[in-house]
Amino acid sequence: MTTPSPAPSLSVDLTPTEVTGESRLPDSADKGATSRSPGRLAWIRFKRDKTGVVSAWIVVFFFVIALAAPLIAKLYGKDPYTTYASDRPELLDAFAYPSGPNGGMSSEFWFGIEPQLGRDVFTFLLYGIRTSLSIAVAATLLTTVVGVIVGITVGYLGGKTDYLVGRIIDILLSFPSTLFFIAFMPVVYGLFVAPDENIPTSLRAISLILVLSAFGWASIARLLRGQVLGLREREFVEAAKVTGASPRRIVFKELLPNLWTPIIIQSTLMLPAFVTAEAALAFLGVGIIDPTPDWGVMIQRGAQFYTEDITFMLFPGLSMVVFVLAFNLLGDSVRDALDPKSKR
Repeated sequence: MTTPSPAPSLSVDLTPTEVTGESRLPDSADKGATSRSPGRLAWIRFKRDKTGVVSAWIVVFFFVIALAAPLIAKLYGKDPYTTYASDRPELLDAFAYPSGPNGGMSSEFWFGIEPQLGRDVFTFLLYGIRTSLSIAVAATLLTTVVGVIVGITVGYLGGKTDYLVGRIIDILLSFPSTLFFIAFMPVVYGLFVAPDENIPTSLRAISLILVLSAFGWASIARLLRGQVLGLREREFVEAAKVTGASPRRIVFKELLPNLWTPIIIQSTLMLPAFVTAEAALAFLGVGIIDPTPDWGVMIQRGAQFYTEDITFMLFPGLSMVVFVLAFNLLGDSVRDALDPKSKR
């Protein structure tokens, strides 16, 4: 009888990971997983949107020339306030229009000169962009801060506070904003300056920012209120209440970080609206007025001469259209990047 030979022994080397039953991804996979945060994913989606990227570069270009307007004007050798035709009458013809072609455009005056006064159009446009964007950005920031505070607080508190502030928001949103701005701006000026005194440009700018913000926060507050009504019943908010967190901490530490997407989207759509509103008020004579450079002031002045010379109106009108269009497209791209479900 043959004795069976023993089975060959199998030696299996188990790694610590296999012993513990844990799986480990390669280092490259770990890095990819950790880098795919929501912000990173949004940035990747945005970079793929060629329209958004081009619009972003256009917007950056406008902000750069607005910030660098004094430096550019110094290198250019002119300013927006000097009436060059007073010392050089040959720049204007007998009808006070630029004597050269295309509004007096030349190597000396790149965008020509203004009819009647003979101011340099190029530097006037640079400082006009600076003025309009400064007012619009300040109004957007103030509007966003007020809208965020009111919207989140009211949505969290609810009850009578929510009802009262909700009715105020409804009233503000029901106003025809442009007509109300026209009627309300003189009232604001009258609170600080006597009727027979000149209104300082700084007061005009501050009043514009306050009035635009006073009637602009309602839309973002309503949006965030609706978002908070859904978030305040979530588990993380209930857990914060159980741990004894104060309402202030819950609002700003728990709710606010979950609302950055609608806040950013609403702000990017709000700024171009304020640019056009500010220009419209300047055009109607209740905002920034001549001789302060401003987009609306240039369009208002150009409207007086466009039948004879459209050049002075062409540059501010075209630049404002390009900026507003680019910023609106940028806002759409940011919305699609942050909230892919909104993309159709």
